[in-house]
Amino acid sequence: MGPAGDDRTMNRPTESKKAVRDEPPPAPRLADDDRKRRGEPGQPGNAVVTKTRPQTKRPNMYRVLLLNDDYTPMEFVVHVLERFFNKDRESATRIMLHVHQNGIGECGIFTYEVAETKVTQVMDFARKHQHPLQCVMEKK
Repeated sequence: MGPAGDDRTMNRPTESKKAVRDEPPPAPRLADDDRKRRGEPGQPGNAVVTKTRPQTKRPNMYRVLLLNDDYTPMEFVVHVLERFFNKDRESATRIMLHVHQNGIGECGIFTYEVAETKVTQVMDFARKHQHPLQCVMEKK
């Protein structure tokens, strides 16, 4: 037989084999994120700082309403809607008729500060022109 089938080379103990020890295998190395989760100290300079953003809440909205009275002229109400609520002539007339027929009508929906300002402006303007027009706001 040739060298490949030689029994003497197959049954010889190899010198590179070592005796098996009863030691546990070394622990696998953890990534920095895994080490942090387990509370183990990491290497200096490898920490990742994350900044959490607070969830912002939408502001409360308020309806600005005009109340009907028997003394304020319709044309004055249309003028108020055009001037303070940026309505065109057609939509201002439609809102004014709604207020006249139903006793109340919505001029717009705004944040608290804007609604409060609009109510104050309308009330001051009506008082200045000696009209009893009432304007209020309510939470939507």
